[in-house]
Amino acid sequence: MEIEERLRRVRRWLWVVVVGLFLSGVTAFPLEIEVRWLLRAVEPFADQMPALVAWIERVHTGLVETGDRQPFMLYGTDWLAFAHLVLAVAFWGPLRDPVRNVWVVQLGLIACAGIVPLALICGPIRDIPWFWTLVDLSFAVGAFPPLWFAYRHIRRIEAAGGGWRAGRPIAEAAADAS
Repeated sequence: MEIEERLRRVRRWLWVVVVGLFLSGVTAFPLEIEVRWLLRAVEPFADQMPALVAWIERVHTGLVETGDRQPFMLYGTDWLAFAHLVLAVAFWGPLRDPVRNVWVVQLGLIACAGIVPLALICGPIRDIPWFWTLVDLSFAVGAFPPLWFAYRHIRRIEAAGGGWRAGRPIAEAAADAS
């Protein structure tokens, strides 16, 4: 496989991660509204999924009460949203030059691995139901594969001699390799 094709694949996989991070970020701002919509959507299934509906109801009540009584607490979710957006921006480096910025992809892989113990330890401590812990774990399951595929292609590009050599961008190095 040519370096240019590997670069295209790396960028496609990284765009999956960037879009996921961006969507996770912007949707963390209007939580109360989104959870209200979610509650309306699942209420008709209360007989089939009582635990899920009860949990979403509890979350909605918690968000509304917290917003009314202690609105500063929701500032934490604003920072969560901001962190997702900042992480999405961090992936611009690997999108531009994956070999030089492979460390960002490695950081993403480490973060995905870190989700697992965080969810499994903190979930029970915070009274998060098991089925919701699985939702949290899905972020690791969803982001790890595209990062892993991108990482493998980046390492193969590097092994083929593509990337920053003598201060030249990857596109120039790829053109010389052809």
